[in-house]
Amino acid sequence: MKKCDGHTGRWGSTLLIIGALSGVMLGATGCSESDRPLEPPVHFNGNIFGTFYQVTIMDPLTQGESLALEEGFKAELESVDQAMSTYREDSELIAFNEAPLEQWQPLSNELIEVLAISQSVAEASHGAFDITVGDLVNLWSFGPGARPEEIPNDDVLADRLAQVGFDAVEVDTQQMQARRTRDVFVDLSGVAKGHGTDRVAEYLEQQGMEHYLVNIGGELIAHGLRDEDAQTPWQIGIEVPEDGQQRAQHVIPLASMSVATSGDYRNYFEADGQRFSHTIDPRTGRPVTHQLASVSVLHPSNAWADAWATALMVVGGQKALELATENNLKVLLLVRDGEQWRSIASPEFVSYFGEPLVNELGIEQPLAPAPADQPVTGE
Repeated sequence: MKKCDGHTGRWGSTLLIIGALSGVMLGATGCSESDRPLEPPVHFNGNIFGTFYQVTIMDPLTQGESLALEEGFKAELESVDQAMSTYREDSELIAFNEAPLEQWQPLSNELIEVLAISQSVAEASHGAFDITVGDLVNLWSFGPGARPEEIPNDDVLADRLAQVGFDAVEVDTQQMQARRTRDVFVDLSGVAKGHGTDRVAEYLEQQGMEHYLVNIGGELIAHGLRDEDAQTPWQIGIEVPEDGQQRAQHVIPLASMSVATSGDYRNYFEADGQRFSHTIDPRTGRPVTHQLASVSVLHPSNAWADAWATALMVVGGQKALELATENNLKVLLLVRDGEQWRSIASPEFVSYFGEPLVNELGIEQPLAPAPADQPVTGE
C-alpha cells in the first residue's frame, strides 16, 4: 500500500491539517491525492432503508481506498434495498407479494436466505416473529405510504388477522424458490436491516478490513478492536428507552459480534389516551402493550439478531427471557418498573460477558422473575 508519508499515532490529526493546507505540494513529492493516507478512524455516513448508516474503519486507508470502499459497501446496501424494500415498487419483494398464489417464484440467493432465517425464527418463537404481518403493519399506520393514525376497525382487523400466519409462506432453499399459499403481504422490515448490516461487514472483510464498526439504524456489527495497540474493544451503548433521549443505559464491550435492538419508544402514535407501538403482535393483530421497553440480542449474524429482537419484543418480559434461555440467546432486556428501568440478562449473556461485568453494570441475572406484563397506557 503506497503511502505519501509515514505519519501515524497521536500526531496524525495535526499532520493531516498541515497536509490540507499544503495540498499544492503533493505533486512535488510524487504522490496523488488518492495516495494520501487517512488517519484512523475513517468515518462514512449516509442514509439507506429510511434510516442512517455509519461505518467506522480503524485499518490504514488512503483517500482512494476509502472512496472505493464506500462505493463498494453502498452497492451492497442498494442490492438489499432492491431485493427487500416495501417502499419501492420495483423491489423483488413487491414482485413476490404480487405473484399468483400457490405458484413457486424463483428468487435471489439473498432473498431466499432472509426468508429462510425468518421462517426459522418464526417457528422457534412459536409465531411471535412473522413476516406475513405486513397487512396488519399497514393497517396500524406503520407501513409504506401515509395513513391516518387511528385505531383500526375491529371487523377490518379481524379480516386481516385471519390471513396472517408464517405457514402462508413456503421456502425451498434447494431450488431457490418460494411461494405464498394465502393472500398475505410479506414484510421483511424486522430482518432486512440486520441482513444489510451483515452484507456490509462481509464486504469489508472481503476487502481485507480487520477492525471496523458497522451501524445501520442502530443494528451493529463490531469486528476486531477499536484500538489494536491497546487491545481495546469497541464500546457499544445500549440506549435508554425514553422519547427524545439518546444516552446509554449500559456500555458493553464488543469484539467480533453483532447486536440488534428492538424497542417501543421511537415509532408509535397516540390515540384515545393510549400509545400504540409499531411492534405488532402477529398473534393478536394489535400493538404490544406490555412493560418490556427494549430488547438487545447479541449474535454472530445481525439478521438473526434482528429477527430475534423483534420476536422477543412481541412476547414481553418473562416470556422473552424464557425464549432466550430455550434458544441459548445472549439477550439484555430493559423493563419498565414504575418510572425506573430494570435491566435483566439471559444466562447466555451473563456467560458471555462474565458475572463481574454484569454485576458492575447493575444488570440483574435471571434469578428473580421479570415483572408481570401489564398494559402500558397514557404514556
